[in-house]
Amino acid sequence: MKRLSKLWISLIILSFLAATVAMAAGKKEDTGGKWKPTKPITIIVPWGAGGSTDQITRVCAGELEPYLGTKIVIVNQPGASGSVGTKSVMDAPKDGYTWASGAAVDVAVYKILGMLDTDIRKDWHLFLSIANVMVFGVNPNTPYQTFDDLLKAFKEKPGQIPVGTAGQSSAGHIAMEILRKYTGIEYKHVTYDGGNPAVIATVAGEVQVTPQLASEQAEMIRGGKIRPLAVLSDKPLTFTGYTGSIPPITNWIKDYKPGMNYFGIFIPRGVPQEVITTMEMAWKEVIMNSQKVKEYAAARGAVFAPVYGEEAQKKAFDYYQTVAWLYYEAGKAKISPDTVGRPKP
Repeated sequence: MKRLSKLWISLIILSFLAATVAMAAGKKEDTGGKWKPTKPITIIVPWGAGGSTDQITRVCAGELEPYLGTKIVIVNQPGASGSVGTKSVMDAPKDGYTWASGAAVDVAVYKILGMLDTDIRKDWHLFLSIANVMVFGVNPNTPYQTFDDLLKAFKEKPGQIPVGTAGQSSAGHIAMEILRKYTGIEYKHVTYDGGNPAVIATVAGEVQVTPQLASEQAEMIRGGKIRPLAVLSDKPLTFTGYTGSIPPITNWIKDYKPGMNYFGIFIPRGVPQEVITTMEMAWKEVIMNSQKVKEYAAARGAVFAPVYGEEAQKKAFDYYQTVAWLYYEAGKAKISPDTVGRPKP
């Protein structure tokens, strides 16, 4: 009888201990639905250091670190117009610790250009922060004082004027292809591993022109080392520290309809849902209210435009639809955009 009592007492004690452990575990895991990273997060910047993607990604990473409670490591991995670094993220474990970054349009046209088999809607969660515009800037030692001068030179010397960009599918290349479509000019394309190297090459005189983003040229424009001639927009561009305004391309191309070139962080689909849920909360609570991101945009001639989820997909669609058909009609695409859900606009 005593043995039976002792057995029951032992069972009760064990049950109590098990319940206590379970309750403790439950309390430990109860984070209100917020993901708690247990190691650093890596963001691959698929372009060189100092360019537009590198700049805004580092600003956003610095804002997100306190919210996520972990270090965010930026790794620059340029190559093949950003597709090398983007593929590294696609090939990484889907554990939520490896993210991509860049312009949404780049990822959207990789498949059309035959560079990378990926679909931006099916394969990626978008967290967009700003929209950038392209500026046609020239080395101040060139004879081009106005955009009229540059257009005249392109037409008088077809294929001879060297233009520096971050490569095929980059913002600068898109700008030149838009200009070629509307004016019929030809140019000598010189590619670099990112927008910043292309801008530096223009300052150094390796190339005469760069049509890279305002965010990449802003410092050089403020310092008088690049002369801005036109912005690829329907409105003049001004930014902090620059006393003048850059005239819109619509002064010369009346029927051009500009689109928003959105930049941000991209997380591959297939990661744990808690990662995405937490990032959506972070974007809403942190990035959408970030004074540092706002100040960055104002200083770099960019538009503060944080958005995520399905709304981000919708906002980005119009621009990369236009760019996809631009490449196709120029004979640079491997497949027709309408075969991958990009009907002709």
